[in-house]
Amino acid sequence: MAEDNKNPQREQRPPGGNDPQLNWRGLVLFAIALALIGGAFLFRNGNFNQTEVITTSKFLQLIKDGQVISTDQKPLEIVVEEGRKTETITGFFKQKSATDGQEVEVPFRTPMFAPMNGAEIRDALTTAGLTYNVKPESNLLASAILSFLPIALFLVILYFFFRSQIKMAGRSAMNFGKSKARMLSKEKNRVTFKDVAGVEEAKEEVSELVDFLKDPKKFQRLGGRIPKGVLMVGPPGTGKTMLARAIAGEADVPFFSISGSDFVEMFVGVGASRVRDMFEQGKKSAPCLIFIDEIDAVGRHRGHGLGGGHDEREQTLNQLLVEMDGFDTQDGVIIIAATNRPDVLDPALLRPGRFDRQVNVSLPDVKGREEILKVHARRVKISADVDLSVVARGTPGYSGAELANVINEAALLAARKGLKAITMAEMEEARDKVRWGKERRSLALSEKEKENTAYHEAGHAILLELLEHTEPLHKVTIIPRGPSLGSTMWLPEEDKYTTRKNELLDQLVVTMGGRVAEEIVFGDVTSGARGDIGQATAIARKMVCEWGMSEKMGMVEYGEHDDYVFLGRDLGRSRGYSEATAQEIDREVRKLCDDAYARAKELLIKHRDRLEAIAKALLEYETLDGIHIREIMEFGELRNPPRKYKAPPPLPPEPTDTPGGTAEPTQEDLPPGGFPAPAPA
Repeated sequence: MAEDNKNPQREQRPPGGNDPQLNWRGLVLFAIALALIGGAFLFRNGNFNQTEVITTSKFLQLIKDGQVISTDQKPLEIVVEEGRKTETITGFFKQKSATDGQEVEVPFRTPMFAPMNGAEIRDALTTAGLTYNVKPESNLLASAILSFLPIALFLVILYFFFRSQIKMAGRSAMNFGKSKARMLSKEKNRVTFKDVAGVEEAKEEVSELVDFLKDPKKFQRLGGRIPKGVLMVGPPGTGKTMLARAIAGEADVPFFSISGSDFVEMFVGVGASRVRDMFEQGKKSAPCLIFIDEIDAVGRHRGHGLGGGHDEREQTLNQLLVEMDGFDTQDGVIIIAATNRPDVLDPALLRPGRFDRQVNVSLPDVKGREEILKVHARRVKISADVDLSVVARGTPGYSGAELANVINEAALLAARKGLKAITMAEMEEARDKVRWGKERRSLALSEKEKENTAYHEAGHAILLELLEHTEPLHKVTIIPRGPSLGSTMWLPEEDKYTTRKNELLDQLVVTMGGRVAEEIVFGDVTSGARGDIGQATAIARKMVCEWGMSEKMGMVEYGEHDDYVFLGRDLGRSRGYSEATAQEIDREVRKLCDDAYARAKELLIKHRDRLEAIAKALLEYETLDGIHIREIMEFGELRNPPRKYKAPPPLPPEPTDTPGGTAEPTQEDLPPGGFPAPAPA
């Protein structure tokens, strides 16, 4: 890559995406022209001179008062300009000084209009016995030059200024069709496979690309053909972009990076032109890698839009298809693309010969999460008591970006506390903050709402301990965190990719626990169970329509279910079953929810004393770990209570215009895995 960077042809070529710089030279010339014009007007008006300009009436009064001086050394002069009817009288007059009262001689200048008062002033001078000299002056040429030279200079400078701007605009217009791909050099931000963890299978799949870029003849001797394109598919934050950069870092070749949205511009045909230019740059820098991030911005299905078919994005996609089908892999140019929406890509883009291989970059398992945590822990100071394997087991479903955020949040928490290294307590708090949000202890809740929240969360917690097919309880809190007023958190013992029917049925019962506890204790319910109801309905409907877990509806999928909605494809799609079937589905969903509600009610009534004990402990300590809940379930009381949180002194109440008021509905609960549901509207 170092040799490629020294290529003079590529160094002389300006980058396609550079915007025109500000023309400082033109601005300086423009300012100079304005200064010259201002100076000319000052010189013309004589404002810089000490000569006082007086009117003709004041001049006549000075003659009457005998203050006008007319001597051989300082004579009066009447300057007559040829071709003009104006005359100017120059000379000196006496005036007392304002400081010491002595008379001083002050130069003056009096312009007059000869046809109107020229004779009157001459008669006054003759009557007063003052002699004067008539001085003809011919300065038409100098006056004209003085008048028009600044304007001409201004126009010349303006011409050069706009000329340079037009040239720069022309260059910018020519660059519209240039590719905006940025080349990352070897020395800057180099990433290798050592920096990418948790995606071992994906690294194995792309490792042969590195071998090909290092030694292309190894594959060519056997007649093998390296894939023209590799499409990386996976959820956001799993490391697709970093893996592509690691390929370039390992192969030690130029790496061009561009986003899918960089192709499309407001001008027609620009996207296709940029695609052509991108492949031309790649061929000149071969062997190299071209990485297109978020390729779904230009690679969507053709003809599935809501507008017309002649679309600028479709033209860009057509050109991309042609270029990928036309260039040869023997050139050493490999296209790598990344997306988290492979379902919306055009089938022609995914066929063999274009993107030959799809690499799934999935969420890391427990071992992968530990490796990712180790990579990010190199940049921070970790205490010796921190066990990253424990943190990895407690973060199921976290992506690589979320794990990096956990390490960063833990470092910030430790710095805020003034610690020298990150301890396990900061890691636990950072994990909870990233997944469930930050604690909102400043949120003022009434005692009534706190009590309702405590019983609501106690209903969830006790059912998690009583039922057989549930995940271990992690923590219960009535401290507002994120969008919820209270949270019941549970963490699976291991990574799970399938869920059994009994586990789903028990999960429905746990979800109903909050509403049932409110009904048993208070005889009334609140709107805080909105998230529970939505979560239970979604689980029950998937059990009936997607997973075939209803005996009445059978092993049939009702409707087409995709993880993401693509409006251009799904808008005209029918649901695929009759109205009578829809009614049966609704009845089955209702039956699953009702059965879970009845079962939850039966268990909570039977263990009412434990429900009371857990709620009272929550009101006293606000947060209980799973071990505390199990202690109450076993002994009926909390024998090893947690440390109480010392709240800061409350602020004085602010005056309000409306007494009382309505409070927001109570707490929201957590979907599977402990995710907080949205706050009630």
